[in-house]
Amino acid sequence: MRILITGATGLIGSELIRLSIERGWEVNFLSRQRKRIEEGNSQIRGFYWNPATSEIDIRCFEGVDAIVNLAGNNVAHRWTERYKDAILDSRINSLRTLRHALKRSGNTSISHIISASAIGIYPSSLTKLYTEEGPFAQDFLGQVVQQWEREVDTFAAMDLSVTKLRIGLVLATEAGALAPMIKSVKSLTAAPFGNGKQWQSWIHCEDVANMFMFCIEKKCKGVFNAVAPNPIIQKKLLKEVARSLRRPLILPGAPKFLMKLILGEMVTLLFSSQRVSSKKIETLGFTFAHRTINSAIESLLSK
Repeated sequence: MRILITGATGLIGSELIRLSIERGWEVNFLSRQRKRIEEGNSQIRGFYWNPATSEIDIRCFEGVDAIVNLAGNNVAHRWTERYKDAILDSRINSLRTLRHALKRSGNTSISHIISASAIGIYPSSLTKLYTEEGPFAQDFLGQVVQQWEREVDTFAAMDLSVTKLRIGLVLATEAGALAPMIKSVKSLTAAPFGNGKQWQSWIHCEDVANMFMFCIEKKCKGVFNAVAPNPIIQKKLLKEVARSLRRPLILPGAPKFLMKLILGEMVTLLFSSQRVSSKKIETLGFTFAHRTINSAIESLLSK
């Protein structure tokens, strides 16, 4: 099995490469940084691309069975109007660059694309449990994710199977939301956001990478929520991190108006609440290594 990965140097991409190598898979990856490209390795091969200018080395498709798309600017960055455009454009341009290049290449070996998506497609709610059927949010993130998914769907016209994984809060110690949480707990500056009752639909970084591999192996089609089976409210997540680190939580909840002064519109990420179901992927046989937050936190902090 050889897969082509975009966004390979990110949190999920790095874990996906590690697991692929463990299984004996071969990996092609695309990078905008030429210094990351190392030719000559039969198991891992890098190729240059720049989606902003539609540049891509079409040799990246050679021998590939499936594409894993993880490309897109990080949403955890202050949302100026310019950066909001970059969040959307980076996702759409990456997919269009891939699709147009794949057409030019004449490749016939690739039969599947598995793309990242996000649970930000669902509206914020303290009470609803969301399945893949929706409903869908009409705020900035909701609109971005819906356009992102529509762009992925265009690959179906090329006779590729299309899979979209709506990823929740990815837990890892080296990046993502957990790393700053650990730092703040250790420094005794951690505090819930508001009353801390927002639902956090999380997933261990190893589980989400394994879910991509599962969808490739089982040829899963359609859309699936990439979240663990047991969502948790934000305050309890913070308490679990503090308990594992043997640190107290001493500060009251940070009010939304204050956080908005600091972060602007991006404050949505901290106060949004999505309780999301993982049942659909489980019915196909996917097994989570970390079903509870206790298991996930202990696993990560033990490293």
